[in-house]
Amino acid sequence: MKQNRIYSALLAAALALSLAACQNGGSGSGSQTPSSAGVAVQVQEVKVDTISTENKVSGRIVTDGQESVFVSAQVQCTAVYVEVGDTVAAGSPICTLDMASTLSSYSAANITYQSAVQSYDDQVAIFDKQIALAEKNVNDLKALFEIGAASQVEIDQAELNLLSAQAQRTATLSQLEAGMQSYKSNVEQLSAALENIDSRGNVIAPISGTILSLNAAEGSYVGPTAPVAVIDGVDRLEIAVSVSEALVPKLALGDQADVSISALDLQTVGTIKKIESAASMQTKLYTVNIALEEDVEGLLSGMSADVSFRTDTSADTIVIPTEAILTSNDLQYVFVVEGDSARYVEITSGLTGNGVTEVTSGLTGGELLVTVGQAYLADGDAVRVVSGEG
Repeated sequence: MKQNRIYSALLAAALALSLAACQNGGSGSGSQTPSSAGVAVQVQEVKVDTISTENKVSGRIVTDGQESVFVSAQVQCTAVYVEVGDTVAAGSPICTLDMASTLSSYSAANITYQSAVQSYDDQVAIFDKQIALAEKNVNDLKALFEIGAASQVEIDQAELNLLSAQAQRTATLSQLEAGMQSYKSNVEQLSAALENIDSRGNVIAPISGTILSLNAAEGSYVGPTAPVAVIDGVDRLEIAVSVSEALVPKLALGDQADVSISALDLQTVGTIKKIESAASMQTKLYTVNIALEEDVEGLLSGMSADVSFRTDTSADTIVIPTEAILTSNDLQYVFVVEGDSARYVEITSGLTGNGVTEVTSGLTGGELLVTVGQAYLADGDAVRVVSGEG
């Protein structure tokens, strides 16, 4: 009996030790995978860069051929850079003309036109706000009238004020539109005189090819009655796109553009070789021709192409990924990481480019910007930075 009691005690002790070992092993395994605190985010350093506004349009591949280069004004030639038989590239200068006064007039006319457009837009915004306020006043008075807190006379006066604001809007905008059309016509006339001529007075080759004839000589005059030069195109393919009147003043001969041809899964670069001075009567758009800077295997006439023109460039400015920016009502904001916490930062944005946006206030450079996970943050939240790999 005594031996049985001893045996039972030893067995109980062994079971207790076994359970303790299991419990220690379980707690040890759990201690190897502690829970991490904070929202997981990815970040990148805010840097200074250059950004350009992108204007994307669609077009088609067309074939160039022989082309005569005309100027629409009688003007003196001050320098000639080619001879008959020479090969020229699209966008290269043929000769230089004394166009200083015309270029100056065009620049002034274009500034005046753009100013008129801006004034028109500003007046539209002002009148729209005035009319919205007048409409609200009428509605508010009608609601007060229902509860006996306003009179019919007050409502009639508010409605009269609304009609007056609407009439003033119509009259003022009609005058501004007439002036704007006059300025636009002046710009188009001067633009026609500058067709095939760049901002330095150079007559630009609209296509690549061989000079078949040349009527320009240093010191002599060229005019609309005979072409400055005739170029036999090398039968290369180019891109034709249509752009709006708002975009066309921002483009110039020789400007580069990014080209995407989805049928060939191709990204390349082209150069503006021709800008039509008159809009299409049907579409009211201007045709722009872009020469490709490389021979593209498999390229066929009729294929579709997307062209991105870069305008309104800002250099040495803060540029961040557009996807990092959040909005709330009229506010734009981002989150930056400081230590182990997220900080809310309101920003003001400027130009937008290919997936990036200029920041004109709020960031100075060097901050750790949250680019993934920002939608789950509030100011002061704990964060942990993780890699985007895997």
